Amino acid sequence: MSFQGFDPAVVDFMWGIRFNNSREWFEPRKAEYKEIFEGPMKELCRELYTGFSDKHPNLPLVSRVSRIYRDARRLFGRGPYKDHLWLTVSQPAERWSCQPVFWFELAPEGYSFGLGYWMAQALTMAKLRARIDQDPKTMEKLARQIAKQDTFQLQGEEFKKLRPSPSKLLDPWYNKKGGFSLSCEREHDDLLWSPELPGYLLEEWEKLAPLYQYLSTLDGDPDPRQE
Repeated sequence: MSFQGFDPAVVDFMWGIRFNNSREWFEPRKAEYKEIFEGPMKELCRELYTGFSDKHPNLPLVSRVSRIYRDARRLFGRGPYKDHLWLTVSQPAERWSCQPVFWFELAPEGYSFGLGYWMAQALTMAKLRARIDQDPKTMEKLARQIAKQDTFQLQGEEFKKLRPSPSKLLDPWYNKKGGFSLSCEREHDDLLWSPELPGYLLEEWEKLAPLYQYLSTLDGDPDPRQE
């Protein structure tokens, strides 16, 4: 079955979880959850995975859709369910924080998509800085390509005391502390309810594909802290 668009009713469902986060509320609505939320998200994930894999057959990729259930060990006083779902397409890795991922997320307030790290390790960012130091021109070329598009914004926490990079153009990339993302955040719109969503996301992801290929090999670089 192909992705036909999310049902607009999914917005009310997500807000329902936000304000009624309990087993008593969710269980009678589990079939609705699978029909209007989980099912379309999995269909969207399949199409994005297939589409991106077809364009990049040299990349070994895996895809994943998040579970609605929160980890019982990490509830911290919150309810047992997430009020949002996300999907990722990335290369397989023993430590997920070492690899950049393409993602799409649907939440009560809106949706977002892009490319980035989820809590990148300090070692990963050290390897990025070392690679930039050794070959700034390659990253400068990628940074210029990113600057030409207006869909994604570079986000991420920076060091309080900025470190000198090889060029001003690279300063924002060089000084990200715990990873970064190129993110687009939007309010719910007609695209969400349309079968055109996968094609649009693939088009936008493709703008970031050269950067993804560059970042996806970082994990194999030597530890610069041991040099």
